[in-house]
Amino acid sequence: MSAVSMTMPILIVDDYNTMIRILRNLLRQLGFTNIEEANNGETALAKMRAKRYALVISDMHMAPMSGRELLERVRSDEGMSHTPFVMLTDDAEEPVAGASATIVRPFTVQLLKDKLAPVLRSF
Repeated sequence: MSAVSMTMPILIVDDYNTMIRILRNLLRQLGFTNIEEANNGETALAKMRAKRYALVISDMHMAPMSGRELLERVRSDEGMSHTPFVMLTDDAEEPVAGASATIVRPFTVQLLKDKLAPVLRSF
């Protein structure tokens, strides 16, 4: 991921604080430094309307707005529709239309890097 700016803004969206902490630590291991978080889809949308993120990593199963609904809202918004969006899920069989990539938990830092590389190269 050498051509990628390690200071690009990344938004992690998850209603489980432990998962946010794990993702933040893995992203830091990869060298990323500008990481923000949201605990639900509504907060994430508000942040995305206020600031352009280079990458969003979201849990699929959240309440009251699921990650799938957040993704649909992002993709239907002219200003955010091209934002790279990676979905985290527990089910490898669950399709995620519109996601730039899907990562099935549990995952390693190497898998995260492998999944992010093509997504960020296309940004």
